[in-house]
Amino acid sequence: MIDNSLPEGHRADLDRGVELIGGSNSSWEFSAWDNGIAHVGNQVNDYDLVHLATSAFAEYTPGHLKLIDQNVVRHLPGLNAALGHVDFYNEPMTVFGIPSQAWLRSSFIFLQPRHLKALGSMVCVPSGAPIFSGDPLAPFREDAPISRSYRQFLVGWLTAAGTAQGPGWHSRFDLTLETLPFFESKARAILNEQMLTNRLLAIGATIVDVTWLARKAKVADSLSLGDIPDWRTQIRPRVGAEFWRLLDGPGRGGRP
Repeated sequence: MIDNSLPEGHRADLDRGVELIGGSNSSWEFSAWDNGIAHVGNQVNDYDLVHLATSAFAEYTPGHLKLIDQNVVRHLPGLNAALGHVDFYNEPMTVFGIPSQAWLRSSFIFLQPRHLKALGSMVCVPSGAPIFSGDPLAPFREDAPISRSYRQFLVGWLTAAGTAQGPGWHSRFDLTLETLPFFESKARAILNEQMLTNRLLAIGATIVDVTWLARKAKVADSLSLGDIPDWRTQIRPRVGAEFWRLLDGPGRGGRP
């Protein structure tokens, strides 16, 4: 367990098999995971799966974690896939030149040790990346490597403006000179979340929605990579008809 409110180098045994260490919090959960992976070292290769989670692991729906049972987990080591909750925008956004529309929420992700090794650092967008302008009225540089629609989304999601499709982030705030450093830090965390999925796809892994796999695992004795459909097919049964019309038609951007 990594606590970003504790200094790096802190270590304590909480219970048998439960160890607490400090994290840098330089890049939210992503730098914390780097701290944890470095602390475990090569022992991480002794495991079939690694479960990355944050304090928001239970935020989706009250019963979704119950879907991750023995029947689901037994399929994962045989798949070149990462498991989590697939979220999506209603239209593609461009991040560092990569069109992106769907991603795994960083609140809980199951993957294999070899994926961690291939990814290297969990931080893809470090502090100091050429993204922000320093101006709260126009917080992104003109040449920032993210699409304008994504810039608008980030501002709307995190600040009091909200988004065009409902409420924004639960802790949204006014964007001022005083709150600008926090805005930049949180925006980088969202970009790191998006890029984690992009990087998993780049190394050949597939993203798998936990609701889809739980349904599939009930009737399948075995799964292969070819059995995993596109993310749109995976999420179709769990999204409402209105959001599916938005997804299939002209998108307006935003989270469902």
